[in-house]
Amino acid sequence: MQVYSVAQITGYLKDILDSDGVLTDVWISGEISNMSGSSAGHLYFTLKDEASQIRCVLFNRKRLDIDIDNGAAVVAHGRISIYEVSGAVQLYVDMIHPTGSGVLNMEFERLKAKLAEEGLFEPSRKRPLPAFPEKIGIVTSPGGAVLHDITNIISRRYPLVELVLAPTTVQGENAVPGIINALNVLNDRGDIDVIIIARGGGSIEDLWAFNDEKVARAIYSSAAPVISGVGHDTDFTIADFVVDKRAPTPSAAAELAVPHRGEIEARLQSCIATMAVSLSNSIERSLQHVDELYATASNQAKSGVSVNSEKLRGQELKLDSLSPLATLERGYALVQSHASDEIISNISQVERGDMITVQVSDGQFNSRVTGSKKGLQAWMKDFPSNKR
Repeated sequence: MQVYSVAQITGYLKDILDSDGVLTDVWISGEISNMSGSSAGHLYFTLKDEASQIRCVLFNRKRLDIDIDNGAAVVAHGRISIYEVSGAVQLYVDMIHPTGSGVLNMEFERLKAKLAEEGLFEPSRKRPLPAFPEKIGIVTSPGGAVLHDITNIISRRYPLVELVLAPTTVQGENAVPGIINALNVLNDRGDIDVIIIARGGGSIEDLWAFNDEKVARAIYSSAAPVISGVGHDTDFTIADFVVDKRAPTPSAAAELAVPHRGEIEARLQSCIATMAVSLSNSIERSLQHVDELYATASNQAKSGVSVNSEKLRGQELKLDSLSPLATLERGYALVQSHASDEIISNISQVERGDMITVQVSDGQFNSRVTGSKKGLQAWMKDFPSNKR
């Protein structure tokens, strides 16, 4: 016979309770009694009805959205486990709502609070949408009006984008795995810039797939930013809090996903006008610079010509002083043989009777040699000024 210790049995019972799918996520309605608190802010109470009761503990009273007291009729959510020290089975409460709130609404608020505490709704983690997406993934029903509206709006606003449909049911028992699978298919492609997850309006039951925790975590894990367009403007789902951008309707989600072609054209026209003004200003500045360079070069050229002209004039004067014509103007003459044009520089080149040509400052004339005298002194003695 096997004998167990108390600790072994309570531990065994705890393992059984903690692994039970129903007991780890349970809603229980009843009346509060025997409520007490601790200095740490924890609440201990009993939840009872006409037939039975169960002990409850709520750690950190600050998590409550309502005030509760003995006699209050409530619905509490939590997990059932065993407190091994005392061996008492109790409900570990994480949320309480007044009776009559509605089970789905209470579950919505419970999951919303849980995911918010984990940081899934944190604004700092939400990613900006691409300004000019090339491929947009769409998670929705393939046969509904939602897909038709999204397609029409995007093709009209921004026809350059490619739409990739990941079809799924969006209502009923197959909706949750279908939505998760569609998100995974789009993210596995690696080329999707943004994802739209959408469906039309309906009751809270119709939209419940978008309040599922697994869907919320799939959206949170998406590699591409996600836009939600679920239901109408007044409909909020858990998915709306997790996505990077919430739109009030599927049509609005389509408008958020892409720019408007008219806005792009206006921006292009503005850029063209700005570029034209900039180019015109640049050309004007360049022309002005060219004018300034031309004026500077012209002035330098004129100055250089003036200086060189003066130098040239000086050279001309020097050349004039050395010119044979200047010598002739002073009374000297150039004598050439009439027959051979040979320059006659001494008397040995001529004989009596030879014809010579005499060049003076204003012309020339012919003469005949009648005689000759040797030596400069003999010529100077006969020079007219020496005969006075």
